[in-house]
Amino acid sequence: MTAISFSAAERTYLESQRLGRMATVDPKGQPQANPVGYFLQDDGSILIGGYAMGRSKKWRNLQANPRISLVVDDIVSLRPWTVRGIEVRGTAELLVGPHALGAHFSQEVIRIVPEWTHSWGLAERGEDA
Repeated sequence: MTAISFSAAERTYLESQRLGRMATVDPKGQPQANPVGYFLQDDGSILIGGYAMGRSKKWRNLQANPRISLVVDDIVSLRPWTVRGIEVRGTAELLVGPHALGAHFSQEVIRIVPEWTHSWGLAERGEDA
C-alpha cells in the first residue's frame, strides 16, 4: 500500500496528544496492545520509541509481521459524552541507530508508515473528519 497523508484536523489532533495504544500480532496470531508514546513526523510517518525497545515483544512481533495499528483517543466531555480520536493502520519499519527522540529512548525505533486512517470527533459537530 501507499503512504497516505493526514487531514489538517488529524495532524492537529495527533500533535496535541502524546499517548496511544499500539497493536501488533505475534507469530501465533495473538493480538498484543501496548500503551506507547509516539511522535508525528513532518513526512507524515509516526515514530514510536521506548526503553529497551529492541528486546520487547512488540519489536519481535513486528519482525515477524510488520502490520501495525495505533489508536489515539480521548474524552472531551462526560456530559454530554463526547469522544474523539484516530486509528492509524500501516506498515512498521524497524530502525536502529541515532535519532532525535531523546536520550532516554533506546536506539531501536518503530516507524509507522500510515496506509489507512479513521478519525472521529475531530471536525466541527455534525461533520466527519
